[in-house]
Formats: sequence, C-alpha cells, structure tokens
Amino acid sequence: MTDPRVPARVDRAALERILQRAAELQAAEHDIGDGLMPDDVLALGKEVGIPAQYLRQAMLEDQSRSGLQEPSGLADETVGPTEVTAVRVVRGGQEGAERALLDWMQKNELLVVQRHQPGRITWERMAGMQAAMRRGLSTLDARRAKFVLDRADLVRATVTPLEDGYAHVSLTASLRRARGGFIGGSATLGGAGVVGSGVLVALNAVWFVALAPVATGVLLGWVVTRRFRPIVDRTLLGLERALDYVEGAAVKPAHDLPPRGAGLLELVTGELRKALSPGRPR
Repeated sequence: MTDPRVPARVDRAALERILQRAAELQAAEHDIGDGLMPDDVLALGKEVGIPAQYLRQAMLEDQSRSGLQEPSGLADETVGPTEVTAVRVVRGGQEGAERALLDWMQKNELLVVQRHQPGRITWERMAGMQAAMRRGLSTLDARRAKFVLDRADLVRATVTPLEDGYAHVSLTASLRRARGGFIGGSATLGGAGVVGSGVLVALNAVWFVALAPVATGVLLGWVVTRRFRPIVDRTLLGLERALDYVEGAAVKPAHDLPPRGAGLLELVTGELRKALSPGRPR
C-alpha cells in the first residue's frame, strides 16, 4: 500500500534534495573517519546503485575544481576578475575533445585560432570584415545561438588526458582589456568630479556645493564598474556552453565530428545557406 505522505510526483529540485539526503543517510551508516579511499567511494556508490563510471567522473571533477583560484586584490573584488575559468572532466580522449572545441569555437563564437599545440589551444578575437560579416548574418537567424565570448581578448584551452577514457578540459577567457576600459571610464568620471570641485572651491562656493561634483563622479564611476560584472557572468556562460558541447561530442570518434572550416568565402556561403533555409535542421 502506498504511503499517503509520499507525493505522487517528484520534481527535479525535490529529486536532488531527496537523493542528496539519501546519500547522507547511507554514508552515515559507514565509519568515514578522516575520509574514504576511491575504492571505498566506488563500493559505497555500488550499494546505492550509482554506476562506477559516473562516480569516477564526479571524483575527477571534484579534484579539478579544488584547484580554482579565488579572486584576489581590490580590483577583483570591486570590479571583477580579469580571467574567467571553467573546467570539466569529460569522457573520451584528448583528440576528440580538441576537435570538438575547435568546431564549437569556429561555428558559435567570434574567435580564430591563434596557436594550436597538442593539449593546448589559444584563440584570439576575430576582427575586420570577417567578424562584421558574421555579426550581420547572425541577425538573420533568430534561432541561432548568439556570440557570448566576443568581449574576451584571448581564450585558452588545456586538454589533459586522465585515466583511461577521461580527459580534463580547462577553458580560460581573458577580460583584461574590457576591465581596463571600465576602470578607465570610472577613473575619468571620478577625476572630472575632482576637477569640478576644485573649480567650485576656487570660486568660494559653499562646501556642500563644492563637494557635489566629487560625489557625483564617484557615484557614476561606481555605476560604470558595476556594468563589468554581467560581462564576467556572460563570459562564464560562454565557456560552460562550450564545455557542454565538448561533453557530448568528445565521446564520438574523430571521423564523426564535423571537419574544420575553411576561409572567408566558405564562411559567407555557409552562413547565407543557413539563414535562407529556415526549415533545415541545425
């Protein structure tokens, strides 16, 4: 007989809470002490029906995340970091992960390969006619994913083989130029406020009137710097989006992945074909 206190349907959020609590109850029955060995974790997962491959992947991801650096410095805390990093442990080999990254960046971001070595790829921002052409053609197709790494100066990828069948993929985007622009704009507004207050002081203005330009400049400068944080969040979304693609494509053999693109002519014809064929599946 069904327990009336148990709901008939369980949504995703409730499912995550239930599974987490069930895992805590299961782990409480074992003497963990200072920690568990990987084999103990696999054995514990086997008791609750979690496949070993998922546990290994989760352990590798947890180890990789523990090495992320926290923001440091006043500028990082008040404005935002100059670099954004996302990591993922994917099933598959190094070659498949690299080809998937190259394919994604070429098709979905305004980036071009700057340097490619085994295990390391660097992209730089696309410029000139090719970038303008792709921006214009992307507006013709509302269903197509938009470019979200367009504010990054450089994007670096590191693909490291782990144990058999897994690879660690790290993506880092540099936002140094974008942050410098926001800090420069904020400093300009603050400096203008100081100059304005100096002029008013020279004219023997009342003190609260003389301080008004400084206060206004500081306030406007703060507003300008706060606009950088959404760029950081959007860049992180772009990195995670690329890793989502790699996670699904890295398990494919190399001959199943799309070939690398060619030059500007092929780019223009390909974009026009996609934009003018709305019924064509993506």
